[in-house]
Amino acid sequence: MPNPTWSLHHNIIKSCGFELTYFRWYNPKTKRIDMAGMLEDLENMEDEQILLLQVSCQNPSGCDPTKEEWNQILEVVKKKRHFVFFDSAYQGFANDDYMEDTWSLRTFAENYSRVMLTQSFSKNFGLYGERTGCLSMVCKDHDEQLKVQTILKDTCLPEYSNPPIHGARIVDVILGDEQLKSEWHEEVKAMSRRLKNNRTQMIEKLKALGSTHDWSHIVS
Repeated sequence: MPNPTWSLHHNIIKSCGFELTYFRWYNPKTKRIDMAGMLEDLENMEDEQILLLQVSCQNPSGCDPTKEEWNQILEVVKKKRHFVFFDSAYQGFANDDYMEDTWSLRTFAENYSRVMLTQSFSKNFGLYGERTGCLSMVCKDHDEQLKVQTILKDTCLPEYSNPPIHGARIVDVILGDEQLKSEWHEEVKAMSRRLKNNRTQMIEKLKALGSTHDWSHIVS
């Protein structure tokens, strides 16, 4: 997993019985993504590792690769045959077009089959209490799909059997209706723009108070 990553990722991976190791992601000196270090780490690790990557709005660094950088990561992943576990918790928070926030995921899935995705609707649908999300996996053929479904059923049935359906129905109704979907998109954009505006105001007020530090990473 990236160093750093969301705090609960550590607990989840350890509880699944995996050995947890890190690859470089954030450079605290430059306050930017450490692309050279990350690519070197991905290249040097053993083949066929499971990589945890956040689709966009990387938590907690706030640093996302550019499209060109995502393509560089993809080339190393394909060469090393790593399995990519994408996590998407903030779709719609980085760009006005929420589909743009999934560019990394879609690019990988279109060019590589060893990809899966976990999605949370807690933030962008305000469904914190419902714990609503989605698990998606790319399978190479129908036989693999059946095997994956069997494993997922074996995992889910002892855990919770039938999950609460209220949150999933809310998301289904909104995304299944063009007018509601459009309204939802505008509300997500309004929230995202407010966050960006707060960051800009913070920097302006720091400068007004006499700070000479470079705070540009707060906006970027």
